[in-house]
Amino acid sequence: MRRIMVIGVSAGVGKSTFASELGEILRIDVYHLDALYWRPNWIEAPFKEFEEAQREIAERQTWIIEGNYSKTFGVREDRVDTIIYLELPRYVCLYRALKRWVTNIGKTRPDIGAGCKEKMEWKFLKYIVTTYKERKRKMYKRFKLWHSSGKEVIVLKNKQEIHSYLQDLKTKQNQPHKQLS
Repeated sequence: MRRIMVIGVSAGVGKSTFASELGEILRIDVYHLDALYWRPNWIEAPFKEFEEAQREIAERQTWIIEGNYSKTFGVREDRVDTIIYLELPRYVCLYRALKRWVTNIGKTRPDIGAGCKEKMEWKFLKYIVTTYKERKRKMYKRFKLWHSSGKEVIVLKNKQEIHSYLQDLKTKQNQPHKQLS
């Protein structure tokens, strides 16, 4: 586990938080795709620049790249060894997206582009609600391809699975390594 994609079924599923915790445990740098994609005042980066920024990161020996942006999966999937997919229920994703907005009104989160103050738009909420099932279906198709190409795919479907996974990793990281004689 040296090059990791953290993806999820929806906004609000907890990708950024999970990736940050994972990075701390594994001592691997975390890159948030939203921070690469969004320029100040929510201006989209040119696609080629966004793609190239990911390519530069993907060439490194270790990384955790968090975010979906499925149009650029190809940039990451050639080098990734582990894909961690978070799939919480739609209502949890909606709740968390709204909570994140209320908590961060007027602020710029560290996982988003500089100069992008937290905002909420009706079309964003509608996107979460109306595309959830279709995105879930597409992800499971991708899993089959990733499995067949030797990638490890880890699916975490609830808060307990996510917590247990991180706790298990933390325990493994803190165990003394056995000396070979």
